[in-house]
Amino acid sequence: MVQPERPPIDPDVDLGIARQRAELRVGSTSLLAAIAVGGAVGALARHGLAVALPHPPAGFPWATFAVNVSGCLLIGVLMVLITELWRAPRLVRPFLGVGVLGGYTTFSTYAVEVQQAVAAGAARTALLYLAGTLVAALVAVRLGLTLTRLATGTGRRWSRG
Repeated sequence: MVQPERPPIDPDVDLGIARQRAELRVGSTSLLAAIAVGGAVGALARHGLAVALPHPPAGFPWATFAVNVSGCLLIGVLMVLITELWRAPRLVRPFLGVGVLGGYTTFSTYAVEVQQAVAAGAARTALLYLAGTLVAALVAVRLGLTLTRLATGTGRRWSRG
């Protein structure tokens, strides 16, 4: 009899690593609370920037662009700090990575703003925003990783491939 494949408990947890597997045994209430609080902080920061930098439907949405690119830069910084340099307490990564930066960055607003620009007759702006965000976000993650490794002296170890 073929056993049905079990869905992953958490795709971010490698069950082959004892330390990560142990995270699943600890109460999930504190984990959910850390993510929720972090998400609220990140979403409030994003909202504040959107209010400070409003744009017309056909205009370039600089606030969301800045949020997504800066969020990707910070994700690169965070990943180096908590995976290569420090043994972070168990709630740091869910709070900062999933909560704060997950609430700060937004894919849904990005998609809606592309659609709104197209609907407002600004196809060129929509295309520039669509491609520009993707390219800038990927460059920002790489820049965050590289600059953090250089600043902390771990750059040489990781640059060999």
